[in-house]
Amino acid sequence: MKIKTIAATLLVSLSPALALAQSWDPPQVEPPYRFATKTPRNCVDRAGFPNFLMQARAEAQRRGIGQRGLAALEGLSFDDQIVSRDRGQKVFTQTFEEFSGRMVPPRLGAGRKKMQQHQQLLQRIEREFGVPAGVIVAIWGLETDYGAFLGTFPTVRAIATLAYDCRRPEKFRPELMAILKIVDQGNLDPASAKGAWAGEIGQTQFMPTSYVKFAIDYDRDGRIDLVRSVPDVLASTANFLRGSGWQRGQGWQPGQPNFAAILQWNKAEVYARTIAYFAERLESGR
Repeated sequence: MKIKTIAATLLVSLSPALALAQSWDPPQVEPPYRFATKTPRNCVDRAGFPNFLMQARAEAQRRGIGQRGLAALEGLSFDDQIVSRDRGQKVFTQTFEEFSGRMVPPRLGAGRKKMQQHQQLLQRIEREFGVPAGVIVAIWGLETDYGAFLGTFPTVRAIATLAYDCRRPEKFRPELMAILKIVDQGNLDPASAKGAWAGEIGQTQFMPTSYVKFAIDYDRDGRIDLVRSVPDVLASTANFLRGSGWQRGQGWQPGQPNFAAILQWNKAEVYARTIAYFAERLESGR
């Protein structure tokens, strides 16, 4: 066996322990989007999960997260189903034609109705953030069918599992700190919070770090609610795009200035192209 192979084997076998030593802060450079990897299942060490939660609690306390946020870690267990989902992502093996053909036509009619229903709100958001209604509504429709299906996985448990798992701890440890901060601020009830398997929140599926950075209380009720408040959902989505470099009045198709901002929403090019295509259909009315 070559030395390089031995080193790789040791890295896999020790990865849960190594993960505990990794930074809780977001990486300075976002890793490129990857399709599902072939990480060995035997790198999972479930026995270390309680100790990981203790370290997470200590880190959260160090960051000033209070008792309400810390309590969200109590009673959590490692979720093998989440790990299986993370190992088996397959959606973006589809071509753009396949994915957009499956996702856009069934949502066009409802999308046009949503644009009419929330016309004044969307116009106000476009004036403030520079993002057209069609782009926001396209994201809303693709992510959760306009809020109809947010997911069924307990959010904090899902993120804690992925933060401990050996495949992508550098991505999900910052997400765990962020979700605890959101809970601590009273913007999310951990007992009832459910979503997609990767821990996305609300009607347009914000990751917790993006929630902390971009989510806003647009209905001015004193609480950022991306689960029930449509104004908060739509304005926060526009704020994300603006914060990702969206240029008012510019195009968003591939090769145009704002496509890069859509790629910040989802780094899978097939998904980003589908958002752009869906938005164009909504804006043009065809």
